[in-house]
Amino acid sequence: MPLRLQMLGTGGAFAKTYYNNNGLLSADDYTLLIDCGITAPMALHKLNQSLDDIDAVLITHIHGDHVGGLEEFAFRMKYVVGRKPRLYVAEPLLKPLWENTLKGGLSQEGIIHSLEDVFEVYPLTERQAVQLAPGLSVELLRTPHIPGKSSYSLYLNDEIFYSADMTFQPKLLEQLVHDRGCRRILHEVQLTGPGEVHTTLQELLTLPEEVQEMILLMHYGDEMENFIGATGQMQFLKQHEIYTL
Repeated sequence: MPLRLQMLGTGGAFAKTYYNNNGLLSADDYTLLIDCGITAPMALHKLNQSLDDIDAVLITHIHGDHVGGLEEFAFRMKYVVGRKPRLYVAEPLLKPLWENTLKGGLSQEGIIHSLEDVFEVYPLTERQAVQLAPGLSVELLRTPHIPGKSSYSLYLNDEIFYSADMTFQPKLLEQLVHDRGCRRILHEVQLTGPGEVHTTLQELLTLPEEVQEMILLMHYGDEMENFIGATGQMQFLKQHEIYTL
C-alpha cells in the first residue's frame, strides 16, 4: 500500500498565505501528523479533519511553526477525543519540548505534570528505523538548521526523504539517492535571500537533474507563485492536495 501525503500547509515560518509546513502521512488506515505548528489546528478545521483519525504525531524540531499547535492538539485529544495519541520525538528533544515549549500552557496541578500525561511518548534514536505501523517506517536523520538546536529530517520506508528545516546538504541527498535507493525527496526551500539556516532555491538548482526530478518543494514563502517555472526539474508541493508517494 503506497503512502499518501496531505500537507496541512506548505509555508515557511513567516508565510501568511500558506499554513505552517505540517503534513498528514497515511499508510492504509494509520495516520501520522508530521509536526504540529501554530496553524495546524486551523488547517485541520479547514479540511474537516477529525482529530480522532490521527493516530500519532512526530516532531522534527522545536520551532513554533512545527510545535506551536501541540498545546491545543493535546488538550483537545485529552478532553474532547478522550485518548492519548502517540508522540514520536528524538530523545534529545524530549526535555526541551516539555520544559521550554509546553509546560507553561499544558501543566495543570494534579492532572498534567509531563508529556506522558497527555501523550504516549516514544523516544526515537537517530539513524535507527522504527516501524510505526504496517507499511510505514521512519528513520531520523539529524540535519543542520539552527546552530545549537537539534533538527531531524525523516527517511520514510527506506525510500522517501522528508526534510526538516535544514541548510543545503548535497552529499546527503546524493548518498541517499545513489547508495540507499531514495526515489522521492520532499525538500524545504527558501526562495529569496541568503540561506543561513535554510536551503535556497539557487542551491537546489545545482543538484544533478536526475536528483531534481525527484524533488517536491515545500516550506516556501508567500512569493511562491512568482517562481513557478523557475525551479528547474523540481515542482512545488501544494497544501491540502493528496499525493501518493
